[in-house]
Amino acid sequence: MVDIKNLKICYFGTSDISSYVLEKLIQDGFNIVLVVSQADKPQGRKNILTPSECKQVAIKYNIPCFTPLKLRNDISMIESTDFDIILTLSYGQIVPTVVLNMPKYGCYNLHGSLLPKYRGAAPIQYSLLNGDKESGITLMEMVDKMDAGKMYYKKTVNIEENDNYTSLKDKLKECAYLTFIEGINDVINGINKGIEQDESLVTFTSKITKEDEILDFNNSAIDVCNKIRALSYEIGPYFVFNNEKIKIFRSEIVDKSGIPGTILEFNKNELIIACKDKAIKVIEIQRPGKRIMNYKDFYNGSQNLFKKGDKLN
Repeated sequence: MVDIKNLKICYFGTSDISSYVLEKLIQDGFNIVLVVSQADKPQGRKNILTPSECKQVAIKYNIPCFTPLKLRNDISMIESTDFDIILTLSYGQIVPTVVLNMPKYGCYNLHGSLLPKYRGAAPIQYSLLNGDKESGITLMEMVDKMDAGKMYYKKTVNIEENDNYTSLKDKLKECAYLTFIEGINDVINGINKGIEQDESLVTFTSKITKEDEILDFNNSAIDVCNKIRALSYEIGPYFVFNNEKIKIFRSEIVDKSGIPGTILEFNKNELIIACKDKAIKVIEIQRPGKRIMNYKDFYNGSQNLFKKGDKLN
């Protein structure tokens, strides 16, 4: 029997969810011999060139890190590294077939949904956009088609009504780690052969765009609330009023109605905005250049921003 801890792992990842799993693997004694991550990117108002979260973990533990701008054009460091398996989680580039064919014990991906549902770039956000009651991680085979490989092991997490992208991602970080350590040994030892995905059940997600960040109060209140959950706290969905981009980070549905986009109430206790059917009550909100505030703190500094009856879109 092969023990995964005796194998050399080449780890592909970029985001914070991926860096969490990477660090847990390192701390628990897994042999990470190379980290492949996205190239450093400018961040903040001063556009300071900043390494990805996974690269920062690699630096912390003195693990070599390879950050090609386009992986399909440069695999030099991967070719020169001796490894047994590839593991990817939220890397951000297609891994070319020549790389997939390298490791003796295969290539595996931890995907942020219960496949075949939500293949693609934004499975966590889409589970919230659609009001799902559960999500999870799938340990899957990597093939040269997006998220289309065999499924080996799944682990589920519940989505609560107050979950948003940030809180659900935190649940899935730990879920991803457990999915790998609970499932991988049977896979590399040939006990778990995996099952093919049912193509008739496949759904796809696309990358969240700038247009997706805009709140449309012509939609139902549940759809508006779900968009707020899906884009909070990272990015933050917004509406524009008097040339200000105002973000809502938490809301709840209330049983009131009016012309969509109209402010039904604006006082020290509540800001209520009409949607297609019912309305939403704003719980957390942010003006440009300010911190995210609970509604009462926001009102204390913005009493003259709105008035009852204002139309937001």
